[in-house]
Amino acid sequence: MLGALLGVPRRPWVAPTGREWRLLAVCGVGWFGVYNVAPNAAEQHLDAGTTAMLVNVGPILIAVLAGLWLGEGLPRWLVAGLAVAFAGVLLIGVATRGGDADAGGVVLCLVAAVTYAVGVVAQKSVLRRLPPLQVTFTACAIGTLCCLPSAGSLAAELGQAPCGSVAGLVHLGAVPTALAFSTWAYALARTGAGRLGVTTYLVPPLVVLMGWLLLAEVPPALAVVGGGVCLAGVALSRRRAPVRRPQVQRAGAGAGA
Repeated sequence: MLGALLGVPRRPWVAPTGREWRLLAVCGVGWFGVYNVAPNAAEQHLDAGTTAMLVNVGPILIAVLAGLWLGEGLPRWLVAGLAVAFAGVLLIGVATRGGDADAGGVVLCLVAAVTYAVGVVAQKSVLRRLPPLQVTFTACAIGTLCCLPSAGSLAAELGQAPCGSVAGLVHLGAVPTALAFSTWAYALARTGAGRLGVTTYLVPPLVVLMGWLLLAEVPPALAVVGGGVCLAGVALSRRRAPVRRPQVQRAGAGAGA
């Protein structure tokens, strides 16, 4: 899908430099490869609530790395919004978790968070010159190469999987991967990595709401509160410090002193 869009006329290929290829490799291996596999593996050991809490350390790491490496700084409203939104994720996680945490699952979640953050910062660096769709396609292709060792088992299991599962798999590739990552790259090219990263805290409350509406899964009251806190944190992160205008001295002021 991404390759077909990239082949549309008026979308010329921009040759990456050596440094850009290295950053694309970091993004492709880290974000499209490790990050997309690690949470799935973690959920074989952890419940969804605990996984969400741990993986959502990622936006905090993005803000820190973007501030240090990309020179975006750490505006106080961004830091405050991150703290509030993460507190909301913790509330949702506590409300929906069950069972004991497994050390292996915890490690996989933290690996996912770190590779997510590093991948986003690397992607932001190459988006300064390369087109968003090209960056997404290249990184996704690199991530696909990383997953090739599982191609044999995938082919064998597809033949036995029900049609609904196959359709879900196609949906995951077309919408959350091709469409969502493309629009993410477009937005990342036009805004700071830290500020965009905090908007991903909108996902947990949306999941709670969609599960309620589409799957009739009534969320615990604490999860609803956590969703509201997430929204408040994201809104808080969008605030900007007031710009102080220098006072202009009136003509003639102080004359004759």
